[in-house]
Amino acid sequence: MEDIQKAKQRFSIIGNSPALIAAIGRAVKVAPIDLSVLVTGESGSGKEFFPKIIHAFGARKHKKYIAVNCGAIPEGTIDSELFGHEKGSFTGAITARKGYFEEADGGTIFLDEVAELPLTTQARLLRVLESGEFLKVGSSVVQKTDIRIVAATNVDLLKAVAKGKFREDLYYRLSTVVIAVPNLHDRGDDIALLARKFAADFAEKYLTAPISFSEEAQRAMMLYRWPGNVRQLKNIVEQLALFEAGTEISRRTMLEAMPLDHSSSTSLVTSQPGVSYESEREMLWQLVYALRQEIADIRKKIDGGKQSPDPHFQSHAATQSLIKYQPQVSSEIEDVMAVPTLEDSERDAVAAALRRNGGNKKKAAEQLNISQRTLYRKIHEYGIDLDEGADSENNEE
Repeated sequence: MEDIQKAKQRFSIIGNSPALIAAIGRAVKVAPIDLSVLVTGESGSGKEFFPKIIHAFGARKHKKYIAVNCGAIPEGTIDSELFGHEKGSFTGAITARKGYFEEADGGTIFLDEVAELPLTTQARLLRVLESGEFLKVGSSVVQKTDIRIVAATNVDLLKAVAKGKFREDLYYRLSTVVIAVPNLHDRGDDIALLARKFAADFAEKYLTAPISFSEEAQRAMMLYRWPGNVRQLKNIVEQLALFEAGTEISRRTMLEAMPLDHSSSTSLVTSQPGVSYESEREMLWQLVYALRQEIADIRKKIDGGKQSPDPHFQSHAATQSLIKYQPQVSSEIEDVMAVPTLEDSERDAVAAALRRNGGNKKKAAEQLNISQRTLYRKIHEYGIDLDEGADSENNEE
């Protein structure tokens, strides 16, 4: 545990989630043993820290550490970059050049985005892993290198193997030890810790008034999918630190800053493998609970401070009455109301769409993405009264 804390402090790793601690502990434990390591995890999750930990806590810490982004090097020059080339071996090779495997002899090479390597380069890499031997481009002289390789990828390499895009023998050579870096949305309270750290760093660097986060804003952050992981969180927090300097970030401001695309994985609540719809519904109810508390507080103020019998779970009739007879209450309350059953939720959605469109059934049906025939059936089924507030000229349009 002491080595884990040292690693966190040395590389400024923020977080205490069990999955993160387990990953760091695995890196520290394998560091003294000269085995190949494969680091897996989504883009932006912080995979680059783990080869540094392995190098710093291993026997090669006084030798060179070289990080190579395999996806950023053109296919035509990747072999030259990794293994070097001889003078005249290709157009433009006016002098001989050492590759990374020769430069880092005795040290560690980190191959990021290893799945992007061409198949021919994968064959060369496999030879290095098996025998420590390689050939420079344009040379027939075998050279030796004593190197430790740590690779990382955000791709499922077994699927890449099945598709013929990655060598199976290389996969098993690289994955002697696998370290799975957790995604940000699986790290719980670490999200709020990171957000506060990024906000404080921004304020200190640019001499701006610091921002803080309300409990509701932090809850919204913990429910968000974070497809861009830590990198995305830092980007959003820095935007807020700039444009909302000196304020407490509310839930609404936080939600507006987080991009929501319901057609993709970028949403507040998403389906993950092994996660049931019941767990998704539970997360939604957490949001609903917070909204009900806000509504209860507003009702309490309107009623002159009198406590309602059930402040957190107002009945549907009571909340509708509150909206109907208190015009000063924001119409946003009505849009976020939730009730205990799916039938009532559907009824509210239909009624709200009709009210927003002045009773115009055609527009309401389009907004609900249902046919007018279905809309008429729902109106009859739920006994929705459209006389009050409806636009008589457009009602049957």
